[in-house]
Amino acid sequence: MPVRADDLPGTAAPADPSPPPGQVIIGRFDQRPPYAVNRPRGADSWLFTWTTVGGGLLRQGAAETPAGPGDLVVLGPGVPQHYTVRSGAGHWAFWWVHCQARASWTAWLRPYETGDRLYAVSSTPGGIRERVDAAFRRMLADARWTGEGTPPTTTAAPLGGEVAVAHGTAARELALCSLEEVVLLTAARTEPRRSGADPRIRRAEDLIAADPGAPHTVRSLAECASLSPSRFAHLFTEQLGHSPMRALRHARLRHAARLLEATELPVERVAAASGFGSPFHFSRVFRQRYGVPPGEYRQGLRDCD
Repeated sequence: MPVRADDLPGTAAPADPSPPPGQVIIGRFDQRPPYAVNRPRGADSWLFTWTTVGGGLLRQGAAETPAGPGDLVVLGPGVPQHYTVRSGAGHWAFWWVHCQARASWTAWLRPYETGDRLYAVSSTPGGIRERVDAAFRRMLADARWTGEGTPPTTTAAPLGGEVAVAHGTAARELALCSLEEVVLLTAARTEPRRSGADPRIRRAEDLIAADPGAPHTVRSLAECASLSPSRFAHLFTEQLGHSPMRALRHARLRHAARLLEATELPVERVAAASGFGSPFHFSRVFRQRYGVPPGEYRQGLRDCD
């Protein structure tokens, strides 16, 4: 059921602090001073905000954070909260969602907690911002789906004052799936790393882990890390205990083992998908790593079933 922002109060009443946690409500606002929401008793549901233009200021308990374009700020339930247009920003354009967070999201958000269940994820890269914006637009459209036919198409209309309530079960689940994508793209986009590692080396390590079958070289990885090949190789080996090409080979072999375990792809295709140009070379190094050739490795897993 779509409603307009004009139908909503500017400040939440203490007796009705927020939508109940069972509902999923999605909106997009473009507010100017003196817009502010104050919930002295906190909210019963979680609030997710994603700023696209301008800036906001969000406070929860004793914790406070500004919000600018590309920032995801999440307010957990049960803590007094206040948010408004940031001083000097002129206006605050943002998406927002009230809902009950899925259990897995709290683990992804925990590293970004600033206190009192306020989570601030900032500096989202540009490419990811585009996907997050698309997820919010899809969320707004899916919330209006009746369960019959196809969901409404997303719109590229300027940020305004639309609000949608996901009434149907399918609409709620689709909206939550899009919100989960938002949380993954922002808060869970990197895995925990050992402390002290150079961010440039971590970036190269991420590239290898994300796509071990790609034609990585020391030079290409060094370029992504903004280092010379010699400096990159030295830092990588010093900080991770092995060379970049050794790390790449191990990642490719792990990838190949997963493909052998989970697919029926021929060994030759597993080799190619894992970045090995020669099936013979692949079989040799796979045997060195796992003690048996690729085909025997797969057959051994089947015999154990």
